[in-house]
Amino acid sequence: MLEKTFYKTFLSHTFNIPVRVNYWDGTSDVYGTGTPDVTITIHEAIPVKEISRNASIALGEAIMDGKIEIDGSIEDLLTAAYENADSFFHNSKFIHFLPKQKHTEKESKTDVQNHYDIGNNFYQLWLDDTMTYSCAYFETPDDDLYTAQVNKVHHIIKKLNPQPGKTLLDIGCGWGTLMLTAAKEYGLHVTGITLSQEQYDYVNQRIQDEGLADVAEVRLEDYRELGNEQWDYITSVGMFEHVGQENLGQYFDCVQKYLMNDGVALIHGITRQQGGANNGWLNKWIFPGGYVPGLIENTTHIIENGLQIDDMEPLRRHYQKTVEIWDKNFNEHRDEVAKMFDEKFVRMWDLYLQACAASFKSGNIDVIQYLISKGPSARMLPMTRSYMYDGTHAQAPVTD
Repeated sequence: MLEKTFYKTFLSHTFNIPVRVNYWDGTSDVYGTGTPDVTITIHEAIPVKEISRNASIALGEAIMDGKIEIDGSIEDLLTAAYENADSFFHNSKFIHFLPKQKHTEKESKTDVQNHYDIGNNFYQLWLDDTMTYSCAYFETPDDDLYTAQVNKVHHIIKKLNPQPGKTLLDIGCGWGTLMLTAAKEYGLHVTGITLSQEQYDYVNQRIQDEGLADVAEVRLEDYRELGNEQWDYITSVGMFEHVGQENLGQYFDCVQKYLMNDGVALIHGITRQQGGANNGWLNKWIFPGGYVPGLIENTTHIIENGLQIDDMEPLRRHYQKTVEIWDKNFNEHRDEVAKMFDEKFVRMWDLYLQACAASFKSGNIDVIQYLISKGPSARMLPMTRSYMYDGTHAQAPVTD
């Protein structure tokens, strides 16, 4: 009886939309006013002590194990929980435990490979043909995912105002689309680094297949181990979320160290405008070692490491739409994914993708592009932002 009372109280404070809950004992309740579009069926009561220890982990694992089923949009359900100030996402009573994190070079390599090395064939099922696993950029509402990812690559590179013949380092190069586009279409000599063996092999093969060995290289290397090398430009997309809170300062110090004087970098990553945070379930099951830094946290590290901010652009709505498309693609291949792994994995990834969409939709997280320079801000860039959008690849900077 006490357990049921806990659930009723817990759920009545979690959502800001009407939700039907079917309990394990055959009873049902509707929380909120109106007709529910989402139904939660709890087949087996999750011990109260597990929910109190970390509600995100306990409930996420229950969904993975099929102990809890959701009929309706998980994205809408979690958006409602993020938007409700009284929900477990915002209540410290339900976050007593968080998985421990380490970000040594060995641990970072293991963390990255645990996520990215589960198979290129898996990611190829639901990413677009560019194999880009980061926020797309929808220039028009009708852009498909491939077009939006190509848009994003050009949007990033053009912000640098790159001059042909110069050099670019891509920290966390993924499957190589950005760095190889910079080489082929902007005339840059590019270096990409990754800790993922699968990504390294994939990019290396692309370099050979596309005859780019004279202008492109990829390294299986930690961002902290590049010595005294320097580049004119740096890009880093979806990388700083992996370095850990304690290493953010070192990460931006490395950006500063690897940039030539007056060099320009475009750093693109998930950021919380409310301040840094992590999520226990994501850390345990999806992104071990993950930490989403706060906006002020990032800008402080940028400035403290001798860099200056030229421009910032939030792309929250773009990432929401990106993840929604990924989840649609993923669900179109559920049977194939289940054959690769199992049903628990399928439920886990569907939950992950919809939870991410909800987090962006509610404003719990954002994604921001930081255009930064080593030297006075924007000294090597045109005076206005128009160069980012005019369709050409480079403009001469206005000198001081």
